[in-house]
Amino acid sequence: MSLSLRFTVRSDKGLVREVNEDSVYAAPHLLVVADGMGGHAAGEVASSVVISHMAELGPERTRAEPMEALRGAILAGNRAIADAVRTSPELEGMGTTLTAVLMEADSDQFVVANVGDSRTYLMRAGELVLLTRDDSLVQTLLDDGRITPAEALAHPQRAMVTKALVGGESLSPALFRLETLPGDRFLLCSDGLSDLVPEAELAAALGLSGREEAADRLVELALGAGGRDNISVVVADVVQGEAPAPPVVSRTPLQAPHRDKRTVYALAAAALAAGLAAYVLRSR
Repeated sequence: MSLSLRFTVRSDKGLVREVNEDSVYAAPHLLVVADGMGGHAAGEVASSVVISHMAELGPERTRAEPMEALRGAILAGNRAIADAVRTSPELEGMGTTLTAVLMEADSDQFVVANVGDSRTYLMRAGELVLLTRDDSLVQTLLDDGRITPAEALAHPQRAMVTKALVGGESLSPALFRLETLPGDRFLLCSDGLSDLVPEAELAAALGLSGREEAADRLVELALGAGGRDNISVVVADVVQGEAPAPPVVSRTPLQAPHRDKRTVYALAAAALAAGLAAYVLRSR
C-alpha cells in the first residue's frame, strides 16, 4: 500500500523573541522541524543549515534504506554546523534540535528521528500519542522519579537540552520505525508549542477536521499561553496514494536585524546550499 502525506506548515516568532530561529521542511514523504537553540549564537543559522541537508532527502521518495538515509542527513547537518563555525568563529555555540519523519518507499512504514526537545506526535482514532522522547534535563528527572509531571511543567530548567546538533563529533540521534494507517495525523512541533499547551488542548486542536484550521489553532493556543518562544508546527495527514505537492521551507528571512553581516552571509550561504525550488513561508 503506497502512502503519502498532505501537510500544513505554520511558524510564528511568538510574542517575546526578536527573531524566529526555527526552520521547517515539509514534503509528501518528509517532515522536519529544527529549533535553533535559544541563548545560542545564531540559532537560526544552525537550524537552516541542518534543514538544507535534510531537504536532500525530499521532495522525491528516497530509495536508500530510510533509517540510514535519515541518520546520514542528520549527521551531515551536524558536520555542516561544525564547518560553519570553523569558517565564521563568531557562530561558535550555535545549535539546533530536530525532529523528523521520513516515509519508507513502497511501504506503510515511516522512520521517526529526534534530537533534543522538539517533538513528534501521532493522532490515531482520536487518541494523541507522543512518539518521541525529549533529550532534556527535565525528562531525565522525570525518568528518575525525582520530579512529577506537574513539577516538570514549571521547572526552571525545562528548556535545558541534553542533546542537540552543535557540531560535536559524537551525536547519536534516536531513530525508530512506525507503521501507519490512512487517516493517521502527525504533529511535529518546536517546544514553543509543547512547553506551553497541555496535551489535552493539543489533542482537541488536532481533532479539528481541517489541517489548516488545526495548525492555526495550535499557534493561537501557544500565543494565548504567552508565546514566549518561537512556535513551529507541521500538521500532516497520512493518505493512500500519492499526494503531489511542492516542498515547503520556512525559515527566518536573511535580513535579521540583530545579526552582523558575517552571520547574515552565513545564513544566506545555508539557504543557497539547499538548492530547492521551494515555496518559502514568511514568519508571521
